[in-house]
Amino acid sequence: MLNIHQTAVPPYRVRSLLFLLLAIACGAPRQVRAESPIVAENQQTGSTDWQLTRVRVDGGKFRSPWIEGYCRQQSVKAGETVEICVSTNPPLPYTLEVFRTGYYGGRGARLMTKVGPLEGKTQPTPKPGEKNLHECRWDVSHKLTIPKDWLSGVYLGRLTTVPQAENEPYWQSYVIFIVTDDRPADILFQCSDNTWQAYNRWPDNYSVYTHPKGNQGPWADVSFDRPYGREAQFDGVVNDPLTVGAGEYLPLEFPMAYWLEQHGYDVTYCTNSDLLTPDRGLKCKTFVSVGHDEYWDIRQFRSVEKMRDEGVSLMFLSGNSICWVTPYRDSADGRPHRIMFRGGPYGADNDYAVGREKDNGPFPERGPDEGLLMGARNIEPVNGGGDWICTKPEHWIFEGTGMKKGDRIPGLIGWEYHGQPADIPGLEVVGGGTAWVGGVQPQQWTATVYTGPKGNVVFNASTIFWVQGLSTPPGHVLPWSHWSRPHGPDERVQKITANVLKRALAK
Repeated sequence: MLNIHQTAVPPYRVRSLLFLLLAIACGAPRQVRAESPIVAENQQTGSTDWQLTRVRVDGGKFRSPWIEGYCRQQSVKAGETVEICVSTNPPLPYTLEVFRTGYYGGRGARLMTKVGPLEGKTQPTPKPGEKNLHECRWDVSHKLTIPKDWLSGVYLGRLTTVPQAENEPYWQSYVIFIVTDDRPADILFQCSDNTWQAYNRWPDNYSVYTHPKGNQGPWADVSFDRPYGREAQFDGVVNDPLTVGAGEYLPLEFPMAYWLEQHGYDVTYCTNSDLLTPDRGLKCKTFVSVGHDEYWDIRQFRSVEKMRDEGVSLMFLSGNSICWVTPYRDSADGRPHRIMFRGGPYGADNDYAVGREKDNGPFPERGPDEGLLMGARNIEPVNGGGDWICTKPEHWIFEGTGMKKGDRIPGLIGWEYHGQPADIPGLEVVGGGTAWVGGVQPQQWTATVYTGPKGNVVFNASTIFWVQGLSTPPGHVLPWSHWSRPHGPDERVQKITANVLKRALAK
């Protein structure tokens, strides 16, 4: 028996080893790396109070003018400074608490720092600019330099007004940013923040989908320099008050981060714009696209294509991914990658891409065939709800699941998905079936696996809702759409995901 008190093992490694032994005893995946900094981070004490308690939206249904804010950077590294802009109406002092999201013994987040009270002021709602752009040019309210020991992750800044009398209420909302890094890691978790912003309707129903000319064309610009309002389809997908200020991360992506960190996987995080070159991804073994990952710059596509070709495994635990080309441009004061628009469809000369151009163009760009990267493509229509159905139970991804051909995981398909497998040598269809558009119109979805050029794995789960089968973090609200809903954590989804990661990380 190992006597850890008689070895020269650093305390960091001791904590990691104890966590690993506990995780294995609890049935966690066996490929967990004992030296992962994620293991040590999750030994820290989680917070019992990180969620929004008192959250309110105005008559426009999306913004919280009582207190709201945004960060002037999508991501920062340790040692860099994130600039946070906040508005309170009426002007009130407020506090800022910064939390890193993760597992933390099941609590879901850890308090990293608290600032304030800070002086609040009402900052102006921008007038619509060219292409209906709403770009806030708010004064910076607080500059937060990221300490060197803050690990890569998704960070929430909780803003809370400070009442000036006992008979006054307090109000809360979030700001969100990602701390990224350059270290080699097993898993690169890409947040889908382009898509959060494309759907963001702040301040009052303004997004790439709400331009007077129509909801599928290139007519609307959107800026990252504005708060995230309540989830845009709150009455049709997820009515989650925790989305106020936090984009789509908490309902559609956090269950994956929570599960990965629960089991000690060596994971690091990035944004869409962090992958405009492949450098970051080439230092990792596996790339994961999570949730609703619809909007990609073509440079991002080429980066992930390069990663695959160099041996990085790809996991598309997402739906409607790589659907629209998303060119960036600078903010009014020159910060890069802060304004974007729908620049054209992916799909090369496939019928659905040609149709989107015909119906909604002209577009300035046309993206390559996303199916040749993901294994299965976007289709038209691409939304609906249904059950995830096993079609090839003998495949290695189903090892230990007990699934038989035709077995269903209820409600896991939605609200958007992939179909039409690509012509890739060796590609296997492992799942497929019917999604019901509007609850009644049938459409076909397809989940696929193929082997990359260096023995790496490319898995396409073919649904935005996949991660709903992994975990239910504190405060989590299950989505639903097209009269269909997932049920939450499912041992089969967890095992399939672990099987793919085991194969991917063995490379």
